[in-house]
Amino acid sequence: MTCIPPPIPPLRGPVPLSHLFLSRFVRDGHCVVDATCGNGHDTLLLAELVGDRGHVWGFDIQHQAIAETRRRLDEVGLSNRATLLHRGHEELAHHVAVPLQVVLFNLGYCPGGDRTIITLPGTTGSALEQSLRLLAAGGVVMVTVYPGHDGGSEEQATVEAWVAGLNQRYFHSWRMGQTNVAPGAPYLLLVQRAS
Repeated sequence: MTCIPPPIPPLRGPVPLSHLFLSRFVRDGHCVVDATCGNGHDTLLLAELVGDRGHVWGFDIQHQAIAETRRRLDEVGLSNRATLLHRGHEELAHHVAVPLQVVLFNLGYCPGGDRTIITLPGTTGSALEQSLRLLAAGGVVMVTVYPGHDGGSEEQATVEAWVAGLNQRYFHSWRMGQTNVAPGAPYLLLVQRAS
């Protein structure tokens, strides 16, 4: 008898890397946030991972993003595991009041959408601060940073300053990205609250 292991996912770019981490950090019963729903791929993965006892809150300022995310969840019968909010992620703490295992950010613009609608340094910085206050011990904030678009480098500077200012006694922070890519390529930041 020959055992064929499942294929290893290609790690091209930071999003597949974030999904790999999500599969290790999120468990049945966890409460998590997708701070930028976009096309709904991350929200769907989170809804699969939290199981029937967990919950996902998804935020996006674009009606189209919320509608597409809802469609994806409806297609597989997981809508009951998620609350989708047509709101900016800077309103996170107004809508979520439980300890969170993961808060996920995928910055920039929605792929295939209006490239002039982007996440902004001020609102992202506020959302990151709120995320830390809601994070459970051992929980993580993951941020995919896209410095290569208009406005991206300003947001990158805000996020990098936020990460650099975290007390290493209470938070473990990591920066991960491909090394054989052009300058300005996206990368992943991961911050874990110490247990």
